[in-house]
Amino acid sequence: MEVKIGVQHAPRELTVETDDSPETVEKAVADAVASGGVLSLVDGKGRRVVVPADRLAYVEIGGGVSGHVGFRS
Repeated sequence: MEVKIGVQHAPRELTVETDDSPETVEKAVADAVASGGVLSLVDGKGRRVVVPADRLAYVEIGGGVSGHVGFRS
């Protein structure tokens, strides 16, 4: 599933491919904002993306990725 994260004062959004469910991602965002901590997501290759909750502009939770062209490992 694709998650797009807008960060305040950053010219580009972050895109993370995660195996988590939309509900899990939504809960992680809500918990990070409520606690004032950090949003931490792990992508499909095990890399961790950490964003301070007070810098989140938006989080777009997608259903999937379509239209990939080329090889993928």
